[in-house]
Amino acid sequence: MKKLFDDIKKDIKFKSLGPGKKLSEESNAPDRGQKSSGSKQPQRESPSEGSQRAGAAALARVEQHQRPKVQTSQDAIRNQVKRELEAEAAALAGKEKAATAEGTNVAGREGLSVSGVYFTCPLTGATLTKSDRDVHLKEAILMRFEEDNVEASVMMIHTFNKDKEKVKAAVDIISKYVENICKNPSEEKYRKIKLSNKVFQEKLRCVEGSREFLEALGFISTMLVVDGQEEEEEFLVLPEQSPDTLELMKERRDRLQRGEPVRALLDRQAQAFRASDNATRFELPSEFYNLSAEELKKEQQQKSDLVEKNSMLRTKAMRERDEQRERRKYNYTLLRIRLPDGNLLQGTFYAWDRLPVLFGFVRDSLVDGWQPFELIAPGGQKLQEDEDVALAECNLVPAALLSFAWDASVQADIVAAGSKSSTLLKPELLETIRNLS
Repeated sequence: MKKLFDDIKKDIKFKSLGPGKKLSEESNAPDRGQKSSGSKQPQRESPSEGSQRAGAAALARVEQHQRPKVQTSQDAIRNQVKRELEAEAAALAGKEKAATAEGTNVAGREGLSVSGVYFTCPLTGATLTKSDRDVHLKEAILMRFEEDNVEASVMMIHTFNKDKEKVKAAVDIISKYVENICKNPSEEKYRKIKLSNKVFQEKLRCVEGSREFLEALGFISTMLVVDGQEEEEEFLVLPEQSPDTLELMKERRDRLQRGEPVRALLDRQAQAFRASDNATRFELPSEFYNLSAEELKKEQQQKSDLVEKNSMLRTKAMRERDEQRERRKYNYTLLRIRLPDGNLLQGTFYAWDRLPVLFGFVRDSLVDGWQPFELIAPGGQKLQEDEDVALAECNLVPAALLSFAWDASVQADIVAAGSKSSTLLKPELLETIRNLS
C-alpha cells in the first residue's frame, strides 16, 4: 500500500513540472509554458459536455435567425405576394395623393422628366411599375379562379406561355377532345385522357393552364387499372354529359379558341404643365431605354467609329439602316405638345405606337377634341392622323416637343359664330397643372 501512495505522489509531482522539452533543443531557449516575465501561464480548462451542448444550441439558434425558413406552400406564397402587391399599390397611391395635395412634382425632385414607366392592370385596375407588372398579372389571373375557372384557365394558357406555336397546338388538341366527346357522347373512351399518353405529355403538359381548363370542363383526376399493368395510372375522366352540358362545352371551347393574352396597359401619365423655357429639356429614367451591358459597349464603339463613318460616302440605304438601328434602342418615348395658350400636355407612349394613338391621346385631353387639328414635329414636319406610322419612324424617340395648331378654316368659322372656347385642356388636367422644373 505504501508503494502505491509513493507512485501516486511521483506521478502528481511529474505532472506539476510543466511541459517537457526535447534534448536537441538549446538549454537557453525560453520556456513555452511561461510568460516572458517568468510567471506561470494559467491553464484553461476544457469546456464541460454541458457547456458544449449549450453553445451548440445557441449557435443553431443564431444560424436559424440569420437564415429564416423559406415557405414552400403555394398558398402561403400566393398570399404573401398578394399582401406585398397590395402594400406597394397602397404606398404608391399614397405618394401620388400627397404629391397632388402639396402641388409638388416627384419627378422634378429626382431630376427626371417623369418618375418612371407605369402600367394599369386590366383585371384589378392597379397601377404597376414595370418590375412588378408580370407578377401582379399572374396573381390576378390565379385569383380569378374563384369567380370563373374557365375564364381564368383560358387566360393562363394564352398569357403564361410565351411560345405561340405550343399554345396553338394545345388549343387544337383540347378542341379535338371536345369535338370527339360531343360527336360520341356515349363513348367512354373519348371521355378518358391518360396522362402518360405521349400526346398529352408532349403537347399539353408543357402548356400552363391546359390541365386547369380540362378540369374546368368537368374532367376529374382518377386512378384506373390499365390492362397488362400491375399499378394503376392517373386519368382525367369526364362523367357522361347531358345535351345541355355538351352545348356548354362547345361554348367554352370557343372561348378558348378566341382567347388572347392579358396585357397590362401602358399608363400614359397625362400631365399638364404651364408654359416654360424648359419644355425641350428631357431627363428620362432607364426604363425608356432598351440597352443591355453588351449593347452599351457596342454603343461606345459606334461612337468612336462615328468620325470615320462621317468621312465616308454612305448610300441612302446605309443611312436608313443606321437610323433604324438607332430607333431600336428605345422602348418608350415621352412626348410634350405645346398648345396655343402656351401650356404643355405630356404623355408616355410605346416607341412603336402609331400616329393615330398619339392623336387619340391629344383628342381625349381637349375640351373640344372634336375639332380638327395638326401636330407639328421638330423640324416642321406635319404629322397626319390617318397615317399608320410608328412614332419611332417619325424620329419622336426617346422624347420630343410637338407643336399643336387648330385647323385654320374651322377656327375662322368658330370665331365668326362667336362660340370660341377659352379653355383648351379638360378640367381634370388643369386641376393638377404644374410648373415644369
